[in-house]
Amino acid sequence: MMSLHVSQQAVSDMTPDTVAELASRLETDSYDSAFEGLQDWHLLRAIAFQRPELVESYVYLLDLEPYDES
Repeated sequence: MMSLHVSQQAVSDMTPDTVAELASRLETDSYDSAFEGLQDWHLLRAIAFQRPELVESYVYLLDLEPYDES
């Protein structure tokens, strides 16, 4: 089974333009396989956790919702 690992360096190298391109690919969903889309989704998710300022406009693509534990 293949494991997906997003390196800190990959996230550090992201710019607003590269994040916009990533989000555009996810929005159009024109991948050859579901796994390619999933890989982009995981990358966007990693960016959201490590550099949230880059993902503010694209959070809707991640379906992240706050949870109330009470």
